[in-house]
Amino acid sequence: MTTAAPVQFHQTVLSNGLTIQAEIVPDALTAAAGFFFRTGARDEAPEVMGVSHFLEHMMFKGTQTRTAEDVNRGFDDLGANHNAFTSAEQTAYYAHVPFDALDPALEILADILRPSLRPADFDEEKGVILEEIAMYADQPFWVLYEQALERYYGSNPLAHRVLGTAETVTALTPEVMRTYFDRRYSADNAILAVSGRCDFDELVAQAERLCGDWPRGEPGRIHGDVVFEPGEIEIELPNTQQRYLMLMSPSVGIGHDMKYAAAQALRVLGDHEGSTFFWELVETGLAEEASMHLDTRDGCGEAIATIICAPENAGKVEEIARSEMTRVADRLDEDALLRSRAKIATAAMLSNERPMGRMTRLGSRWTYGLEYATLDQEIDRIDAVGVDDVKEYLSSFPMKDLLVARGGGL
Repeated sequence: MTTAAPVQFHQTVLSNGLTIQAEIVPDALTAAAGFFFRTGARDEAPEVMGVSHFLEHMMFKGTQTRTAEDVNRGFDDLGANHNAFTSAEQTAYYAHVPFDALDPALEILADILRPSLRPADFDEEKGVILEEIAMYADQPFWVLYEQALERYYGSNPLAHRVLGTAETVTALTPEVMRTYFDRRYSADNAILAVSGRCDFDELVAQAERLCGDWPRGEPGRIHGDVVFEPGEIEIELPNTQQRYLMLMSPSVGIGHDMKYAAAQALRVLGDHEGSTFFWELVETGLAEEASMHLDTRDGCGEAIATIICAPENAGKVEEIARSEMTRVADRLDEDALLRSRAKIATAAMLSNERPMGRMTRLGSRWTYGLEYATLDQEIDRIDAVGVDDVKEYLSSFPMKDLLVARGGGL
């Protein structure tokens, strides 16, 4: 019986500030690489809201040496699973390929991150973005979530919509996008994260050749104050027959010591199966869906309950949800925590079984300023959470004062 070679972690920083981290998995048949930038909707000025996401699209429209068709064909020829994503706080570009195709995949990734931003491509892609905004406007929970966050965060840039609005996107120009790119897409605001089978010394040498001339920028991030004000808002959701509810309260940020306790508290309360919400709302037929999740951000976070039910049940459903959110600590026991720990640990292990999951974890942790930790160390942190830890979290962040967003089904 053979034993798998241990995973090896390596890190270095190039002279221009670009961080490189890799988890080498010697026995892997594939490798995943991604460039993560510490920038997103919260780093935009209100008048250019949506520029991060728009720029993500423009990265694939061509460079000085490749057309958009060349980019797509190049990835396809490698058999790559490639894509990008933008959130409120990070933007990432990645490819997952057979391990012997890592070098050419990195060549393409690094090249598209110095885009041409041609006006003709810009105007064409603007139409695509506007269609995407219109598409999401037809999704009730997305509309509810965006408007609830705007109310929750107020003047803080965390209230910004990742896609922007039709008005802000329409007003964007290539010059504005280039200014944003020059300020935020600096080497010292990025990490190259890699996982799978590769040679780290060769990786560093290639990164130096491909990215060594990227400029420094030291763009930083303005966090701003978050002043939570509980309340209620009614949001128009045309052509919806069911009632949509979202209950939000303050929680911990992604780097907070209580993060693991918070995640377990909300899973006990609102997991999709076997939770308090499941037995009190879904299994009884009062609600079609009822769940809770923790939305952790850089410096703050929210506990969010999302519920779908028939309009005639909405009042009772909300009453039960509010009641259970305030007394979850009284109903918490070691048995419930054991199940929540097992589910969270299993999810963490499943996401790290493939190089793609490991790479994403590396890049995301770095963008939030978190130190490297092995999967085993993270599992240990999850397993170490006890009933008293969860109760301490619930005492520090009681879910009594809520922002309640309601829509549809009237």
